Amino acid sequence: MNEYFDANRRRWDELVPIHERSDFYRAHDFRNGAVVLNNLERGEVGDVTGKTLLHLQCHFGLDTLSWARLGATVTGVDFAPAAVESARRLSAETGVPGTFIESDIYSLPGKLNGQFDIVFTSYGALIWLPDIARWARVAARYVRPGGFLYLAEMHPFTGIFENEPWVTDFQIAYPYFTPEEPLTFDEGGSYADPDARTEHTLTHEWPHPVGAVVTALIDAGLRIEFLHEFPFTVYQAFPFMKRSGDGYWRLPEHAESVPLLYSIKATKPA
Repeated sequence: MNEYFDANRRRWDELVPIHERSDFYRAHDFRNGAVVLNNLERGEVGDVTGKTLLHLQCHFGLDTLSWARLGATVTGVDFAPAAVESARRLSAETGVPGTFIESDIYSLPGKLNGQFDIVFTSYGALIWLPDIARWARVAARYVRPGGFLYLAEMHPFTGIFENEPWVTDFQIAYPYFTPEEPLTFDEGGSYADPDARTEHTLTHEWPHPVGAVVTALIDAGLRIEFLHEFPFTVYQAFPFMKRSGDGYWRLPEHAESVPLLYSIKATKPA
């Protein structure tokens, strides 16, 4: 398993500076005072003023520090050293306070104590985790009684389809259910900058069905408050998608027929 994590870590360390300077992540806007969260998570999480928030798999801290800019006391966690270093630098440069910890999710209980009002994770996080039940147990550990976990994630149904630049409609290419061995990809560039030159191109991913995620959270002692599914996404997941006036990406055909995002709020009984 370590070989998979090590390959993914090398890849994400290399992607950090590429993502920092990309238009996709809007780091420039954040440095100029913007909050770069999407309306979806802002609306569903609600007011965070005075709340403590733990962001799991925070990448280089843009969303984490956006929650801080909205009034939360934030802690971000990521397994990539370059991401944590960048997040700390961004916090120092902008004067937006945040604590950042280098750790994979499964090792976090040995590095972080305490509980939080909100445990947050979003968009492309879960596919890097081989054991979703263990993830849920770790995440639930950090939710204080009366607090909640919030997840906004790409719908795993979208992960079964080919998304290479040449596709013009849905073509099934990958499994929906979690395989025994990870899906392995060898691809250059990045979703944030397809033309970026990269040396570390190998990644390993584990898809997780929505039912597995929900069941894992329930088994970890959390109560599901809602599960929402949406026919849009926050980035161009397929080359034939079109951006709509509200800023989200939608399908020109099958527009209301395919789930592209989902979100979960799960609370810990007081």
